[in-house]
Amino acid sequence: MNGIEFRNVTKRYGTDANAPLAVKGISFEVPQGTLTTILGPSGCGKTTTLRMIAGLESPTSGAIFMGGRDVTTLGPAERNVSMMFQSYALFPHMNVIENVAYGLRMSGMKKNDAQERARTALKGVGLVGFDERLPSELSGGQQQRVALARALVLEPAVLLFDEPLSNLDARLRREMREEIRAIQQRLKLTVAYVTHDQSEALAVSDQIIVMDHGVIAQRGAPQDLYGRPQSEFVAGFMGEAMVFPAMAQADGQVSLGPLTLTPRHAVPTGLVKVAVRPEAWRIGAAVGVEATLRKVAYLGSFYEYSFETALGPVFVVSSDLARPLAKGAQTTLGLGEHGVSVVAQEA
Repeated sequence: MNGIEFRNVTKRYGTDANAPLAVKGISFEVPQGTLTTILGPSGCGKTTTLRMIAGLESPTSGAIFMGGRDVTTLGPAERNVSMMFQSYALFPHMNVIENVAYGLRMSGMKKNDAQERARTALKGVGLVGFDERLPSELSGGQQQRVALARALVLEPAVLLFDEPLSNLDARLRREMREEIRAIQQRLKLTVAYVTHDQSEALAVSDQIIVMDHGVIAQRGAPQDLYGRPQSEFVAGFMGEAMVFPAMAQADGQVSLGPLTLTPRHAVPTGLVKVAVRPEAWRIGAAVGVEATLRKVAYLGSFYEYSFETALGPVFVVSSDLARPLAKGAQTTLGLGEHGVSVVAQEA
């Protein structure tokens, strides 16, 4: 049984029938007990989609089902959904235990019972001994955990996250995404998760839905979207791939300047696009395109190089720390087996 199902859902803001659609007839499923990330750039419709799951927005047309039940016209309180916001939305005048117990108290649970449940939830997110602290006395990561405990304590059928890690530094972001994924898998929660961060989506998801201008550009397992993008947009959005014009030959090979590659699936003869991820380039390849190094950046565990080539600018990530290149260096760039995809020429 699906945890969440959208059937041809559209959303238009306002009453003007000529106003543009924020979401344009999308259909998808979030299987029960799994985590689906809705990914895309600003303005693609991902937050509107999440708010429709929560019942905070009503679809203009189409239907939304949860657990096989039509919830299209139901409000948030009737859906058994908890939502965790980017801002955490903790009550500043309440201490930690009161914040976590708040939803239970509002539903009529006795104070002692609610606080006992709240302590169990706080223990589950690694916060013991913080009951009396105010949100202002907590770090960003601790506030994040309080907000997560407050969402979990309600034991929702569906848990929603709206850009939950964007306010955290890189290390805390990694720790919290691991925490969220571990809790989701341990409790077998049905989760819809919105982010614009591709690495975050790849790390936590069973399924990724990439949205572009209100439609679903592609959906599938993380490995499929990264390794087998179906469009230039998805290839460029998932992992900073650069897209180059190329030619598919009658023998099935694809020519990219002096380089030849064999696509994973058959493509029609003629103009195509080749998406190449920064880590796919091989510096100093015996067969390659001539390149001149214009920019170098050292990032600790790897170098970022910007080359000038006959194909145009090429961005390369290299983990070869023993043999760094100097600005102005002349070399060749070949292609590895992974991180290279052939996508259709878009109109």
